[in-house]
Amino acid sequence: MGKVFTEITRLSDKDCFYIVERHKTEFTYPLHRHKEFELNFIEKGKGVRRIVGDSVEEIGDYELVLIGGADLEHVWEQGKCRSKDIREITIQFSGDIFGTELLSKNQFASIRRMLRRAEHGLAFPLSSIMKVYSTLDDIANENERFVQFLKFLYVLYELSISDDARVLASSSFAHTARSNESRRVEKVKQYINDHYAKPLKLADLAGLVGMSPVSFSRFFRQRTGRTLSDYIVDIRLGYAARMLVDSSKNISEICYESGFNNLSNFNRTFKSKRNYTPRDFRAMFKKNKVIV
Repeated sequence: MGKVFTEITRLSDKDCFYIVERHKTEFTYPLHRHKEFELNFIEKGKGVRRIVGDSVEEIGDYELVLIGGADLEHVWEQGKCRSKDIREITIQFSGDIFGTELLSKNQFASIRRMLRRAEHGLAFPLSSIMKVYSTLDDIANENERFVQFLKFLYVLYELSISDDARVLASSSFAHTARSNESRRVEKVKQYINDHYAKPLKLADLAGLVGMSPVSFSRFFRQRTGRTLSDYIVDIRLGYAARMLVDSSKNISEICYESGFNNLSNFNRTFKSKRNYTPRDFRAMFKKNKVIV
């Protein structure tokens, strides 16, 4: 399988960010990645297929996604979209735009958390999009660069306090941790990441942190908002998706190497969670990849 196209963006070392507004009828750019953060807004794009890591979704009329992390593959492709005037505003900026010292200040706490979560891709709800819609317009049309930057900073802040921003790629696919949690939860998560291909029993995981199975199961769900079994499945699917993309192993091998012990169950679970069979998921990524 070819490597993902690594984009060299047009962001200058002398600029805080690079912005471009386009009106087009189709998406033709290949699956790619870049070291810069990217905030991408799409209007009249209903039916476009968005791929961010192992997340594959069909978007609605409005789309706003923040992507960070140099290894996070992403692409927007035509899918079922038939719009003749798709509007896209793309803003790319460096991860050190604020500097470590400024970003560590209390006033930037929410932005700091958002940028960390963006390593998996963040999709914002329509309510958040509407809050910054007119400001995105202003940024695209503002000629005074300092004023343009202040408006961009306002957009980042408004998005950072959105309660419903949704993480897209799984942590095991993106190879990054999602958040700082309690030490007990982190210890179990690390164990799962290190042993996902082996049988994982609730009693053993609970024993790692000195809790009873029932207490730990309840504790894990309270702290993460997910059941332990759902978390384990998602971790295994993330590793499976990465192998489908990056290796030439057959699907049966990937099934067992990612911790599933039944091929039919693996195929069924993968399609249920990713909306594609493993075979179709691999074919889609292979189609979008280019050799560099």
